[in-house]
Amino acid sequence: MLKPEIEDGQASLADPHFRADVLTGFARTPRAIPARWFYDRRGSELFEAITRLPEYYPTRTETAILEAQGGAIARAVGPGRAVIEFGSGSSTKTPLLLRAVAPAAYVPIDISGDFLRESSAALASAFPGLPVLPVEADFLRAVALPAGVAALPKLGFFPGSTIGNMAPAASVDLLRAMRASLGEGALLLIGMDRVKSPEVLVPAYDDAQGVTAAFNLNLLERINRELAGTLPIDAFAHEARWNDARSRIEMHLVATRDIAFTIEGRPFAMAAGESIHTENSHKYGPRDARPLLRAGGWTPVAEWTDAGDLFAVILAEAQAPRLAP
Repeated sequence: MLKPEIEDGQASLADPHFRADVLTGFARTPRAIPARWFYDRRGSELFEAITRLPEYYPTRTETAILEAQGGAIARAVGPGRAVIEFGSGSSTKTPLLLRAVAPAAYVPIDISGDFLRESSAALASAFPGLPVLPVEADFLRAVALPAGVAALPKLGFFPGSTIGNMAPAASVDLLRAMRASLGEGALLLIGMDRVKSPEVLVPAYDDAQGVTAAFNLNLLERINRELAGTLPIDAFAHEARWNDARSRIEMHLVATRDIAFTIEGRPFAMAAGESIHTENSHKYGPRDARPLLRAGGWTPVAEWTDAGDLFAVILAEAQAPRLAP
């Protein structure tokens, strides 16, 4: 594949963390790139399309829980909180929560600025009396919230089982960062996917229409565009695997032939059959979430699930540290 033309300054404007993660990820064995870099504008649009696929049960199941349990969630949360969403608002789940809990403000946090602004504008239009205060930031670290919500009680919202994209140690770090962002006494409403049959799990990450494959391959398109890459996109195939030992779905981009390419002028090569590990989606048993949340500084206080126990929505509180176990 020909090296793409790069506009003046484009490579220099690439996110330095993206550059570092990609170059490090290709240099090591096995190759891996963090899943957060899926979400440029095109990646965010493709993920929204994934959530509407028939094979992708998490979104419709979590949405059904929020619809059925909105009253119970509202009673547990109470009115007047600032809802802080870690990730741009979903067109379906976020309005359900906002209607249920009657918040005083809504603060979406996302690394993808364009998608953040569009989703924020849509929600501001749907809720004209609600202050919508978007923050463009990486929520993997503690985030300074707008001054307008400093004095308000806070409810963090982290739907979609996105917590499952990280290894347990990284999940704990994220939960601690959320606690630091929201403060003691805050609540967190978080979606967590359950362990289930691979016959259900694998198609959810390898749909018949190929949307998930396009989502995965878009990461290579982004590398070519932002980091002057020469990756031959047609030499890679999307693959979803169930790793039972680690209780997770893995997404890979597998080289279908021997290839050589460059990223910002640095040479790389892959043999046929080698892969780039791009995403994990960990699944949790009914009790697994409790020690994970507690390790991150959150005490579970309520939980809602669907009739088939496919998915759980958990409410946790950032309680004051205990002096004894």
